[in-house]
Amino acid sequence: MKNYQLRRLVNQPILKTSDVKPAIDGFEVLGAFNPAACLFGDEVILLLRVAEAPKPKTGQLAIPLLVEQDGVPTLTVQYLPKPPQPYDARVVTINKKTYLTSMSHLRLARSRDGIHFTIDEKPFLFPARMDESYGVEDARITFLEGKYWITYTAVSEHGPGVGLAVTTDFVNVERVGMILPPPNKDVALFPEKINGKYYLLHRPMVSEIGKPSVWLADSTDGMHWGNHRFLFGGRALSDERYAWEGAKIGAGPEPILTDEGWLVCYHGADATHAYALALALLDKEDPSIVLDRSALPLLTPELPWEREGFFPNVVFSNGWIQWPEDSDKAGQIWVYYGAADSGVGLAELVVVQTHPDEHG
Repeated sequence: MKNYQLRRLVNQPILKTSDVKPAIDGFEVLGAFNPAACLFGDEVILLLRVAEAPKPKTGQLAIPLLVEQDGVPTLTVQYLPKPPQPYDARVVTINKKTYLTSMSHLRLARSRDGIHFTIDEKPFLFPARMDESYGVEDARITFLEGKYWITYTAVSEHGPGVGLAVTTDFVNVERVGMILPPPNKDVALFPEKINGKYYLLHRPMVSEIGKPSVWLADSTDGMHWGNHRFLFGGRALSDERYAWEGAKIGAGPEPILTDEGWLVCYHGADATHAYALALALLDKEDPSIVLDRSALPLLTPELPWEREGFFPNVVFSNGWIQWPEDSDKAGQIWVYYGAADSGVGLAELVVVQTHPDEHG
């Protein structure tokens, strides 16, 4: 694999939580982060994950979720007593039932230059099904066969599964439904068929045995997926060289086809839950073959806004774009990443020549 590096294009977030208005009356935005990304005409489109929560009452937690009322999933707020023991700011268990403390939806942002964005005030995709009753999170976008396929994490009391929606214009969107049941997430579709089949990367969750790793699946129709197989996992946590990905890994945006093979961006987390970004290279004709992987992370949380936020020490990407050859940024790959669950950063993926050609 070529010697890639991720270089920050800006040293400040291009989008911050404070840039996003709440979509629900009486709620506040806790985070705007982890965007999917694509090119649409002459615009860059981001689908931000926006986490909102109702303002709490003294001594109580305000839990947003969908409940069925006359067969219709309806947004409600449940007020529950705060647990006496310390708890995660994102998730809490009360009376043996686990809740999220916020509800996420997908919000559309548009830009002509890829840096300065206008953010819609209303959600693009808001939880609407009971298998999304805790929220929709961390989308990926793949342009495939004339439409934009949007995979996202659909969360409910039964766990995180993978939903699929499609659009052609980013105005109208059609929910296809859940394509992988809980517990699963981090799905990235390949942007073209390989040997007549659709392919995707996914990240099944594990319990007592194993660690969260990247898997591969294929399909003949893009809806029903099978032939699931392990692709690659985090290298040994006991080996200090790979501690940065030793706890768990997951796929990022859709793979990009290069002259070497399919380039995959993925995230790795260490034992302290700090997240970093790296690359893997898969065979063009058989993506079940891993040709190479990063020995070291390409991007780690270093700047204050990457280290401090709603969930600290995180750089996490599920969106990148490759500028077309007829643009002034021809061929450049821009990587949009969530930072500390509180904003969005921007980096460029570049190839570095380590050994110049010698002529003699």
